[in-house]
Amino acid sequence: MNARTKWVIVAVVSVLVLGGTTAFGLTSWAGQQAAQQAASAAEVQGAGSWAGDRRIVFRNTAAGQGYGHVASVALTDPDGPRTVGDAVCDRLDATATQLVCLRIVRGIAPTYSATLYAADGEAADTWPLSGIPSRTRFSPDGALVATTAFVTGHAYATVGFSTETVIHRIDGKDLPGLEEWTLLIDGAPAAPTDRNFWGITFVDDTTFYATVGMTLSGRTYLVRGDIAARTLTTVAENVECPSLSPDGTRVAFKRLTAGSGATAHWTPAVYDIATGDIDLLPEARSIDDQIEWLDENTLLYGMPRTDAAGDMDVWAIAADGSRAPVVLIEHAWSPAVVRR
Repeated sequence: MNARTKWVIVAVVSVLVLGGTTAFGLTSWAGQQAAQQAASAAEVQGAGSWAGDRRIVFRNTAAGQGYGHVASVALTDPDGPRTVGDAVCDRLDATATQLVCLRIVRGIAPTYSATLYAADGEAADTWPLSGIPSRTRFSPDGALVATTAFVTGHAYATVGFSTETVIHRIDGKDLPGLEEWTLLIDGAPAAPTDRNFWGITFVDDTTFYATVGMTLSGRTYLVRGDIAARTLTTVAENVECPSLSPDGTRVAFKRLTAGSGATAHWTPAVYDIATGDIDLLPEARSIDDQIEWLDENTLLYGMPRTDAAGDMDVWAIAADGSRAPVVLIEHAWSPAVVRR
């Protein structure tokens, strides 16, 4: 076989492979388009805004039209028909008048962004994220919004993951990165070694709680942040993703109860700020979410469905451990409770 014949064969095979790849891509795209245009698997009362008092806002994960869009239900009727909006988010938080939407903009080279929406649905601000969206929370008055993104890795069980957590002022000026703040472990300043922060929950515009993970020791801590002093002080160990109760007396989080790394088992727990007591809740599954308070007595968190990839449910559990978890909202993720 001469060289010219070999090149002809290579060219023919390349065309066939490229044609097959293109056909597969077109077929896959057509399948995705058809799935997105199908009727929603959840009961939808129509398109509309997420804004307003006494609502639960979340990412809609029901197959069909509106998948990945922001949706909401009445706080008094969480299993009722949902309103689905135009914004598409991977993570979100909301107040009665603001929505922060973290998004993966998919493409040949994906990009990541945070967008702040006003009550009329218009984008008020957009800024880039350094990686895959993970967590976000508003301060109580909506003046601050915290975002966490994976710079490397895509889960907290991934070996060698790295995060960037930023506190963004709605007036447009960000606070210094938490890596620049003084970290106090058991009251003593920690060496400025590599450390990750994630999962902020605000007390007000001066104080917050967050998670810090120490790369060398592998330990995680609940820390209390002082914005004016630029300090972070540890208050509990082996916890992640805190959420402050509406009355400000307790912090819910997931606590490491077995294993480590990819085999870690995280159990929902509640920390009493006054006493320092931590109570584990009766959830046998390992959770990977930042807990949200429905009210003073109930916690919410998302869990993936085992029967459908990309679909989740929001579960509710009693904050005092008196009741087992139950599904509150089917086909939903990243819940944000708007009480007023």
